[in-house]
Amino acid sequence: MVSVVIPAYNENNAIAATVQQVAETLKTCCGENYEVIVVDDGSSDDTGAVAMEAGARVVRHPHNVGYGKALKSGIGAAEYDTIVITDADGTYPIDHIPVLLEKFSEGFDMVVGARTGDHYKESALKWPMRLLLRFLVEWTAGRRIPDINSGLRVFSKSAVTGYFSHLCDTFSFTTSLTLAYMMTGRFVTYLPIPYAKRIGKTKVRLWRDSLRTLQFIVQAITYYNPLKIYLLMALLCSLISVVAFMGGLAFHLATAFLLCVGAMLVGILVFALGLLADLLRQIMAK
Repeated sequence: MVSVVIPAYNENNAIAATVQQVAETLKTCCGENYEVIVVDDGSSDDTGAVAMEAGARVVRHPHNVGYGKALKSGIGAAEYDTIVITDADGTYPIDHIPVLLEKFSEGFDMVVGARTGDHYKESALKWPMRLLLRFLVEWTAGRRIPDINSGLRVFSKSAVTGYFSHLCDTFSFTTSLTLAYMMTGRFVTYLPIPYAKRIGKTKVRLWRDSLRTLQFIVQAITYYNPLKIYLLMALLCSLISVVAFMGGLAFHLATAFLLCVGAMLVGILVFALGLLADLLRQIMAK
């Protein structure tokens, strides 16, 4: 018994094919025990009508509020506990859903499709930004993460709803979900999937959405493991202190030695604040 949730905003050119492909795929592995929910997130075209005609149950937002909020609405409306999320634009391989479901049945809390291929990298600007965000998430979680924001995932409705208040309402939903599960000790695994060229225009605005993602990563670190972010800042201060000290020795600059001492003191102070923040987190958890 599976509920597939598809957020959609102005996707009338792709939504019908996506819904039909999901239905055909799930009939093979689940029989009639499935549903397809399309969340029409305030589309200005006929996305909702096309999805309904294709056989989906449609949840409508009166105006566009974001990818994450659309997913929350769809998950909340789902009849079954096993949730699959995917996009409406034809980028994710729907025929891989049964493989992810089989892996999920082994006892994992979340199974994620890790995107591969040239279309995943997309542009010379987007790929470096992904690497930076991935580094921060991996630093926080303390483990390797092949794909921090893949939109093809399987998880339990009963488990994920407990995190809703801490999950982003926009494109950072999947990133914040990854961190929330990993930072609370849940079992997450990844399976490689091909990633195709999308149908239509992307809704992602690179700099705006990247900055929002960075904001939610920092918020997640602060909430789940604040010592990590303070430790990173303390290490940066220590690095500045070492560089300043070496510069002072090399060029006989008194100001460099002052910078060295100042950066070291700031690093110690930041680390102490991190210990206090972690203690506060433990007290609030109790």
